[in-house]
Amino acid sequence: MNYTDVYLGLGSNVGNRASHLAAAVQACNEDMNIHVIAESSVIETEPIGNTNQGSFLNQVIHIETEYRPMELLERCLEIEVSRGRIRLEKWGPRTLDIDILFFGTVQCKEDELEIPHPEACKRDFVMMPLSEIAPTFRHPVTGHDIGAMLHV
Repeated sequence: MNYTDVYLGLGSNVGNRASHLAAAVQACNEDMNIHVIAESSVIETEPIGNTNQGSFLNQVIHIETEYRPMELLERCLEIEVSRGRIRLEKWGPRTLDIDILFFGTVQCKEDELEIPHPEACKRDFVMMPLSEIAPTFRHPVTGHDIGAMLHV
């Protein structure tokens, strides 16, 4: 079996936010092609982009998966929909958002998916939880470790 280390960003600002995050982790655990390795603490953050909405709970999880990037994206979208995610507007309120932040050393840019996530390193709500569970993970493009990038 060929597993890839992947980091997923989870976020929720609608309904029972903590329950949505926990359900996402559980859905990953129940998928035979995904193994959850680590979970960060959950943090509360203010929205970006559309700031006229409730605050978010955010978390990062480290998984190993046999999925290829597009297969994992499809699985993440299924999990979002299972928690009532409806995409009405960019950066709008959401029950659950799952972003593929890093997929091993893969770099890709397609219409539906860009890896590494182009905004990940600019967002404290990603970098803080990521540095908690993977401070020595090296960004596949810059080569810098996450812990050092957070403190720049």
